[in-house]
Amino acid sequence: MTTAHRPTYDPARGKLNEQAPTRMFSSRSLPAYTVLKYRQIYKDKDMGQESSEEIEQRDLRLELLEAEALHFSKKEDPYDIKKITQNNEPLKNNHEDPKIKRAMILQETRNIDADDDKEDENEDNDDRELEKIRRERAEESERLEREKAQKDEEQREREIAMGNPLLNISSKDFNVKRRYVLSSDQAKGISDRPKKEFVNDLLRTEFHKKFMKRYVK
Repeated sequence: MTTAHRPTYDPARGKLNEQAPTRMFSSRSLPAYTVLKYRQIYKDKDMGQESSEEIEQRDLRLELLEAEALHFSKKEDPYDIKKITQNNEPLKNNHEDPKIKRAMILQETRNIDADDDKEDENEDNDDRELEKIRRERAEESERLEREKAQKDEEQREREIAMGNPLLNISSKDFNVKRRYVLSSDQAKGISDRPKKEFVNDLLRTEFHKKFMKRYVK
């Protein structure tokens, strides 16, 4: 059953209409982040985050040096593992420390990135050379086309000038051929075409004469 005859008040009242509830909800209307993440800190500081046991296992000086080296590597120098261990007491099993390994891996990756930058520069130089060669070829082709068009125009003008005998005065074969042709009118001296004359009298017109000659005689 159609509702075209009904007023549009009820359908246009919006989504807050409680008379016709729906089960469709927007994803933004659904509840989210219903559980908070608590920091696991205890009063006795024996367990959890920032506990005394965790702080004893961490090397705060090494973390500070690593953060400082990472900061300076982003600004000027590449990541250097020597900055982490300089002016520091020799640590046991430095190569087995995961932070030292991470620093070494970062240094290797930065060297690889430097090589990639050089390769990118070489590719940019090759692209510039290729673009230069293409531009030179395009200019050369345009120059050849202009020269060809100019030569064709000169050849056309030369042919026009040489083909006209009035302009080509230096030609030795220039002879005017005369034709003596007499027309029939000039030979007879009489024109066969009747002259149109205006006559005020209708009985003496050419039409009346032809009519009388054809139908009366």
